[in-house]
Amino acid sequence: MVGDGATTVGILTEPFLYEWQVRAIERLRAAPGVEIPLVVHNASGGEREAESWNEKNRLALADLTQFLEVFRTERAWTFVLAARTVGRLLGDEPTLWHRHSVENVDALADAEHVRCTPRTDGNWNELPDDVVATLAARCDVGLRFGFGLVRGTVLTAPEHGVLSFHPADIRQYRGMGPPVIFHDGREHAGATLQRLNESIDGGEIVAYDEVSLEDCATLWDVFDRLATLQIRLLTDGIENLQDPTFEPRAVPDERLGEFYPRDRRRTLAFSGRVLGKNLSGRLRRRFGRLRASGGPDSGSASVDPEHPPE
Repeated sequence: MVGDGATTVGILTEPFLYEWQVRAIERLRAAPGVEIPLVVHNASGGEREAESWNEKNRLALADLTQFLEVFRTERAWTFVLAARTVGRLLGDEPTLWHRHSVENVDALADAEHVRCTPRTDGNWNELPDDVVATLAARCDVGLRFGFGLVRGTVLTAPEHGVLSFHPADIRQYRGMGPPVIFHDGREHAGATLQRLNESIDGGEIVAYDEVSLEDCATLWDVFDRLATLQIRLLTDGIENLQDPTFEPRAVPDERLGEFYPRDRRRTLAFSGRVLGKNLSGRLRRRFGRLRASGGPDSGSASVDPEHPPE
């Protein structure tokens, strides 16, 4: 394994991956000295054709039902998601958030695929012992693209633990990242690839970088900008682990950023500001493009209202 050959990476995922995650895996596979021998699927969700979401182009009765279901938990934030869905139907192209069934991802075709149902305790998930043992035996490091909040022996079973992205700097924004960053009007934002521990966004930093948000008109532009950064950051992080002199950066509790719970986005004040900024940003971009070329606005990237990025 590490030091004796290729670095072996195990993927922990839902039954589907987003386009940006697929691109990150493809880029990682192309890097020298990296293999992906194992993919662990979360089997707790229902079966569905992931790719069907990519072709959605009209509203139906099921969408109203879904709106009401989401409203029960997301309250005012539902209107932000609904506006995004309408924008998508009007022509926004959700490229980086297209879904791909894991079985259809060519970069994972040679890996062994294992399905498992995690043990749940509130919002936390623990993988079964036999799956943890398989991951430890076959992989130097795990990469979490699913299973929600993960705890238990899986975090220390592989030699280099389990890595996960947080689309913000954990020294500034934990919990919610992009929504608060956009709400606050930040000009720059970062993404953290961290080695998980049993805290929320308090793990060790394996790789970090940041980008300008100067031309991001909407929250969804911010999500896209950070997802694009994470595509590269994954390979950077694995290359760091391949360096025998590298040590992930521990962040003392007193240097961790404020924790922003999801409940905050459900308030009318927070959601109203984000919705207003989204609408005004789209208008500025549209009129700017019309002045520049006379052409129609092509819109920004979309987000999945069922599985919005965190």
